[in-house]
Amino acid sequence: MADLTLKAAQRDILGKKTRFLRRQGITPTHLFGHDIKSLALQCNTAELQRIIAQGGTTRLIDVNIEEEKRPRSVFIREIQRDEISGKLLHVDFYQIKKTEKITADIPIVLVGEASADKSKDNMIEHLLTQIGVECLPDKLPPQIEVDLSPLEEAGQAIYVRDIILDPDIIITTDPDQIIVKVSRVKVVVEEVVEVAEEEVVPAEAEAELAAEAEKPAEEESKEQEQ
Repeated sequence: MADLTLKAAQRDILGKKTRFLRRQGITPTHLFGHDIKSLALQCNTAELQRIIAQGGTTRLIDVNIEEEKRPRSVFIREIQRDEISGKLLHVDFYQIKKTEKITADIPIVLVGEASADKSKDNMIEHLLTQIGVECLPDKLPPQIEVDLSPLEEAGQAIYVRDIILDPDIIITTDPDQIIVKVSRVKVVVEEVVEVAEEEVVPAEAEAELAAEAEKPAEEESKEQEQ
């Protein structure tokens, strides 16, 4: 898979003033790495959005910096967005050496259809969303696909140890971790308790009963006055 390419320029505008760059369709970025001098950069926001959509944080990117003859091989280390609008605020790049192994967490993508999922009594549980790997940068897969078709009945599962990758890629995640499994749907039986309804006395009847109760007291009072 070919590396993605992105143009960048060195950035002199720092701090709060970077908001003026964003208004012009430019995103402030930062490049750093082991044994290299960090650089404040800026990229076209639309181009950067395209790179993020295509590669996320697991695709190698060739960043062509103005006035530099050779591109720099980087991964996206961090993406900052506005919490409300979701607009891109800042991106950090991490420069690597293609001859040195790196570690990364690769997202898991479920593919295929599990025949066990056709039964209303079963459900597919996706328990692990990424797998840690170690390899050379150009061997790093953008995603790991897990085929669900072997899952035919409840109790079956796919483990990390079932994943087969390129021999040059070492999986660092515990092999006994479950990626996806078929479970039985729990049926909750609600106990219905019948409660005898109390006799409801209409408001008018209530008033009549109260009046009847007051009559003996009034008659006794009159007898005493006489």
